Amino acid sequence: MVIKVISVIAYLVLAPIVGCILAGLDRKVSAKMQRRVGPPILQPYYDVRKLFEKEKMAPTRYQDFYIIAYLVFLIGAGAIFFAGGDLLLVIFTETIGAAFLVIAAYSSNSPYAEVGAERELLQMMAYEPMMLLTAVGFYMFHGSFTVDDLVKPDTMAFLPMIGLFIGFIYILTIKFRKSPFDLSMSHHAHQELVRGVTTEFVGRTMGWIEVSHWYENIFLLGFIFLFFCNGTVWGCVIGALVCIAAYFLEVFIDNSFARMKWQFAFKSAWIVAIVLGMVNIFILQLVF
Repeated sequence: MVIKVISVIAYLVLAPIVGCILAGLDRKVSAKMQRRVGPPILQPYYDVRKLFEKEKMAPTRYQDFYIIAYLVFLIGAGAIFFAGGDLLLVIFTETIGAAFLVIAAYSSNSPYAEVGAERELLQMMAYEPMMLLTAVGFYMFHGSFTVDDLVKPDTMAFLPMIGLFIGFIYILTIKFRKSPFDLSMSHHAHQELVRGVTTEFVGRTMGWIEVSHWYENIFLLGFIFLFFCNGTVWGCVIGALVCIAAYFLEVFIDNSFARMKWQFAFKSAWIVAIVLGMVNIFILQLVF
């Protein structure tokens, strides 16, 4: 219980710090790939601090409530994960949080935000099957949905679940809002929706959304860690290194592909889930 409490506190304190640094490195690496100097690594922190200093403005009085609920549910999902809780509960909690972001966008009555919200819903429908199949795969390999049980076995899950691993990496491009799947909103000003789902969010509200992304990115990388953690120090080291490599692979993809239509994102994510996810689960059923 003490270890769980320490893990949750560490997540609450360190996740936004690490997430902010990763976002800064993302911008720096992207700039280098585009032959630019780029902003300092702490630029995301400076941006968020400036957002919190701006005057509070909102098109509706309920918008801030929805965004705070979005933040709370994402933090809750990560806290459950790092406390060693149920993997399915983590996924369901994160999905509820994403739904609050969609509701907040709809509440603004902005056409750009509403189109962004519709695309956000389509993206949720695209990546959720793969996330659930990944949890099912861990259950079939380890015999449990509990994160505590997934990090203790002596056997690494990567090779038996390699199809699910590749599929999860694929949907991370959607979850991290990277090209070619930055459909509902983008961290770059290069799409016709301007900021899409976050078009009408300003000041402190936008700051909370950015902090939410930092929290979310860290516990999503935690899923990658589960594929390699086998209760040994080397397993933890390999898992941490693969998490970093996976994040910067997404940065490379973001800077290498043009944005696709939502139809391609939806169809390709489901094809990956069926081909890689379902086949991998069928093999696990036969072998384990």
